[in-house]
Amino acid sequence: MKHGYTNSTVGDGALVVKCYQGPEAAFRLSTESRYLRRLRGRIPVPRVHQVTSTSLTTRWVQGSHGQDLLDDGRAAEVLAECGRMLARIHRLGIVHGDYGPQNMLFHPATFETTAILDWEWAHPGRPVEDLAWCEWIVRMHHPEHVPLLPRFFSAYGEPVPGWAERHAAMLARCRDLLDFCVRWEPGGGGEKMWRERIDTTAAWTERAAGRL
Repeated sequence: MKHGYTNSTVGDGALVVKCYQGPEAAFRLSTESRYLRRLRGRIPVPRVHQVTSTSLTTRWVQGSHGQDLLDDGRAAEVLAECGRMLARIHRLGIVHGDYGPQNMLFHPATFETTAILDWEWAHPGRPVEDLAWCEWIVRMHHPEHVPLLPRFFSAYGEPVPGWAERHAAMLARCRDLLDFCVRWEPGGGGEKMWRERIDTTAAWTERAAGRL
């Protein structure tokens, strides 16, 4: 289903080609290529190979996908590494914009980050945006691991905003993505999906899926 997704990505084991879709596609392509070049050597990101008017090609990076590792029973290790790496990103004054295990690759034995992917939404901003979104990913897609979120917050090592502020940031991001889908295809599947997700997110309480 294309709705709600902002790019199509294909790889052959040597290169990965990402084509951008939806509103502001050219701007998001420019954003990602700029941040990947800026961050190379500072944090683990793929190396840029080629940029065209519609696509970004990067070098392939070996690693296990974060969401696969969550499903394989490695949530504690993955969430702790997510926290450590996010602190490094925020020290650079950057908000990733779509941060979480869904956009990270890990060494399968040490669980160290081999690459942080998908920088098309990166921008200067408030750390709570990334903290809240990583929590949202876990609550929405891996609710069984919500009790392990303290591993993420503890490894982050910096003050973490309270539930009310995190919850508000989750809802704000969901509404941004709803707006994106409405502008892309009014009444389409993406709009329906994000309206449902907003309702689900709004109903959450801090203890809804585990005490934090």
